[in-house]
Amino acid sequence: MQKLVYLTALIAVSVWAQIDVSRLSADALKADVSFLASDALRGRGTPSPGLEIAGEFIASQFRRAGLEPVGDDGYFQTAAFESVNPNPEGLAFTIVSERGAVSAKGTAMAILQASAVDLRKAAVVKVGAGELAGVTREQVDGKVLAIDSVDGQNLVIVLRQLPVLVAKLRPALVVLLPKAGLPSDMPPRVREVSTGTAVVPVMVIWDEDVRAALSPEASVSVHIAAPLVVPVKLRNLIGVLRGSDPALRDTYVLVTAHYDHLGVRGTGEGDRINNGANDDASGTASVIEIANTLASLAARPKRSIVFMAFFGEEQGLLGSRYYAAHPVFLLAKTVADFNLEHMGRTDVDGGTSVGLVNVTGFDYSTVTDAVVKAGTQVGVKVVKNERLNERIFNGSDNYSLAEAGVPAHSMSVGYIFPDYHKPGDEWTKLDYANMALVDRAVAVAVYAVADSTEAPQWKDIPQTQKYIKARQAQ
Repeated sequence: MQKLVYLTALIAVSVWAQIDVSRLSADALKADVSFLASDALRGRGTPSPGLEIAGEFIASQFRRAGLEPVGDDGYFQTAAFESVNPNPEGLAFTIVSERGAVSAKGTAMAILQASAVDLRKAAVVKVGAGELAGVTREQVDGKVLAIDSVDGQNLVIVLRQLPVLVAKLRPALVVLLPKAGLPSDMPPRVREVSTGTAVVPVMVIWDEDVRAALSPEASVSVHIAAPLVVPVKLRNLIGVLRGSDPALRDTYVLVTAHYDHLGVRGTGEGDRINNGANDDASGTASVIEIANTLASLAARPKRSIVFMAFFGEEQGLLGSRYYAAHPVFLLAKTVADFNLEHMGRTDVDGGTSVGLVNVTGFDYSTVTDAVVKAGTQVGVKVVKNERLNERIFNGSDNYSLAEAGVPAHSMSVGYIFPDYHKPGDEWTKLDYANMALVDRAVAVAVYAVADSTEAPQWKDIPQTQKYIKARQAQ
């Protein structure tokens, strides 16, 4: 089987057109990022006027490139969501154990995902943030799931995984237990308009007495009032560059990024705008300029290339999950997704990353082989971050497509940088010359996959079995 997979990989990257990607320039990328990450857009929170302006800008750039609009409203795929504002009236959280009762203090708890609930002496399952993969539905179903030590980046990753986690485990309530309190950069929550599925509430509690009291012997009583709900319209952007082959033009390669960020957070003096230049105006600008470059070529690839910008990644991959559930193009005919994140900063992961590009889920599919081949052609080294490549695979928009069976990966210059999720993530700190070089490698890889008669395949390894099954079920 491994030999067959290897041969498939060789075939998949055997067709390489020498395309001119030199017009993909640092100046164009800088122009795009400096607008998307400007203070005028106020951090592109979901939802916000700044996000709407960013969407209109992206649509104008897709129009400039000559992409065909394929949304329900021009380039826009509209989604009915609702903004959910917690109602703190009567909020109560009490733990009862053999040592007595402990109640969480109002100053040390918050509702993160609101839904009315009244629990009386509910059982508790307490696990560390790094232990979630081993938790089963039988352990958690109908109980309170307490997730300990979700500080810093763990909290971000857990929040992005919550929709899948909740659907799998079916807890009655999720309690996140950071040590340092609720971060100031947490956005207000939105959710898709209810389809009748119960919404599991999520609380954040940073009370040490509560942390100590939560144990398998304890029970929990909780009251959360019904939230205040306001309807909102959110939008993905989708444009297509049609392929040239009469048969293969109805198969698709995706190039994606998220265009939202965290908006304005916190209180007090100083800069509170989370501009999100690297995360992920850089990815959005890369999608725009790769589209403009490939659309300018005289020779179209055999397959069609779909360029997309997702809303709501920072709130749990909302836009990509929406697309996976409401695809414009059949997922069975979608052969790959190149998702672009953190493309501009080179001061990353505790070092420097000039002339490098990371691929998440590095060993998972033959998409990586295409990126490696393109990197060699352009002069970019494709690397695997042993510590982060699998974890980040599960926390970016590619994961929504992978779960649906599409070979999907995120490409990044690096993962964690000094101003990650902070107001200091400004457009002036990006290395645009390096960003252009890396984007040229991605553009060559995208074109090669789109021009090949062989579609990328998941590799038959333990980590990919659920993706292979999802592919087979399409």
